[in-house]
Amino acid sequence: MKLLYLISLILLSSHAYAAQQRTATLKSEVELGLVATRGNTDTKNINAKATVISEMDSWKHTGKLEVLNSSDNNTTTTESYFASAKTAHKIDELNYEFGLLTYEADRFSGYDYRESVSIGYGHTLIKTSVQSLDIEAGVGIRKSRITDTAERQQENFLRGAGIFEWHVSDNATFSEDFTIEAGENNTISKSITSLKSKVAGNLATKITYTIQKTTNVPSDAKETDIELVVNLVYSF
Repeated sequence: MKLLYLISLILLSSHAYAAQQRTATLKSEVELGLVATRGNTDTKNINAKATVISEMDSWKHTGKLEVLNSSDNNTTTTESYFASAKTAHKIDELNYEFGLLTYEADRFSGYDYRESVSIGYGHTLIKTSVQSLDIEAGVGIRKSRITDTAERQQENFLRGAGIFEWHVSDNATFSEDFTIEAGENNTISKSITSLKSKVAGNLATKITYTIQKTTNVPSDAKETDIELVVNLVYSF
């Protein structure tokens, strides 16, 4: 229920805001990857992502949703959900302040869920027609629940991030998004590297390599998760 509420809030708030502001710009991107086999092996892999960005004057709102599900011979091997909502207010051409809300549920991570809220400051180090680089620093609160014991945890954390984008050519874009949240008991770092290549019109392919590491996890879970996906992307 929490996940459904957050998803609805992200999508509806972004569209409602854009509709109310005549000069607002709205950009959306949907990704989908599907692999299924039948015969000697019965497997299914579904990877879906959606991003909505609304900008108006000095404000920028970003909503993200990610779903990953895999099965092998009708046994679920991967099931994870991620959603985030971010609002940034531009102070001047190079500086901004932001608020960020995230929710993550991974069936095999050892946690039922992890949710966080953070605020902070961002600065643009590079801003050209070809490349851009933003760095961010902030503080936040993270809540989680351990699957086996149902124990609830809460901790404060310091957040740092770097967001890099490079338009390699008219048809190719490389990006790197790195975040680290150093908490009192746990540090979570995440690197998302991607290369998007335009196919035709609004259609593109995207290769994404994600590494996420959690320093202190339940005994039956691994510290590092690695994900490599190839999706079709439709932008509108």
